[in-house]
Amino acid sequence: MRVTAPTDWPTTADEAMAIQDALRPLVITTDPHKPHFRTVAGLDSAYDDETGIAAAAVVVLDSATLGPVDTAVAHGSVTFPYVPGLLSFRELPITLTALEKLGTTPDLLICDGHGLAHPRRFGLACHVGILTGTPTIGVAKTPWGDYAEPGPERGAGSDIAIDGEVVGRALRTRRGVKPVFVSVGHLIDLDTACTQVLALTPRYRQPETTRRADHLCRQALRAVTA
Repeated sequence: MRVTAPTDWPTTADEAMAIQDALRPLVITTDPHKPHFRTVAGLDSAYDDETGIAAAAVVVLDSATLGPVDTAVAHGSVTFPYVPGLLSFRELPITLTALEKLGTTPDLLICDGHGLAHPRRFGLACHVGILTGTPTIGVAKTPWGDYAEPGPERGAGSDIAIDGEVVGRALRTRRGVKPVFVSVGHLIDLDTACTQVLALTPRYRQPETTRRADHLCRQALRAVTA
């Protein structure tokens, strides 16, 4: 998969926020053409706090069958400090390396994190979408913003707002189970994003893409730190 990776990564929070400010206006929150996603990829990372080593995984599935199409993993050291709102600068260097190893180009990327539902309106999913030029969704396990609890049935949703602006949706993927928090990353609208998330959650709360990428990155981290 072709990725536009920067040659230099920021080393301070101020440098990172300046990059977010520069890239934020490039985010497109509409479907540029009729959505048809034949392949969907999940992205996730895992860290070893003692060594500072991280592993990133990408799992590509057939959107119709949820069968495996391709996978890739990458390892590396995390150099950017943990700063709330700047998670992408910890995860992206290794994640982009994993994406570059793919032998296929997915039609849609699902990040385990936020897109526009982010205090600076530029979460991991936005950053990934801009650097890959690929439709991207953020699906987070915890919210960033205000929302009302959606109805108990599968498919129920409620808006997530920050400072009065709708930035995502709390989406119930399993009846009676805590919702996930969906937001646009790039090149997709929120309704389409939620439709895709529901299609990827036939049995569990989290999308199959995320579940399988989580398993693979943890497996890869264990292998490299053993």
